[in-house]
Amino acid sequence: MLTELEILKRIAIAAVLGAAVGFEREWSHKVAGLRTHSLTAIGAALFSLITIFLFEKYPSVNGVAGFDYHLIANVVVGIGFIGAGAIMRKGSRVIGATTAATLWLVAAVGLAVGLGFIYGALITTFVGYVVLLVFWQFEKRLVGKLPGARYDHSEEEEDK
Repeated sequence: MLTELEILKRIAIAAVLGAAVGFEREWSHKVAGLRTHSLTAIGAALFSLITIFLFEKYPSVNGVAGFDYHLIANVVVGIGFIGAGAIMRKGSRVIGATTAATLWLVAAVGLAVGLGFIYGALITTFVGYVVLLVFWQFEKRLVGKLPGARYDHSEEEEDK
């Protein structure tokens, strides 16, 4: 049974973890930053909590006892739609794909927190943040030096 304190704890954790990833996007001057990522994680966490609440209140799904995953599945689809809005074409380049991926990541983090899988959410947030910071440096310094590399250093600010 979810208590009010447990609900508050899970929503707060989702907000902080979403903000952690959003901070990097904000620092990189991207359209979707701290608040957008935090709100995405909070919303996903709430959808998870609603799913648990519905199961506790109405334990029969279509006449069969069990956990209904449909709300969670629809969050995944909905975040894909929002993420698509973050991807834009600028001349011959496509920008915003990383931000779209981070929105999808924090939605998964929010779902995990809402369902009580906090360790998985913490690890995912940490690894995602490391990927954003470290892999960008790797791309900038090493990939552009490979023979036949198509990495253009003038685009690094758009893709960071």
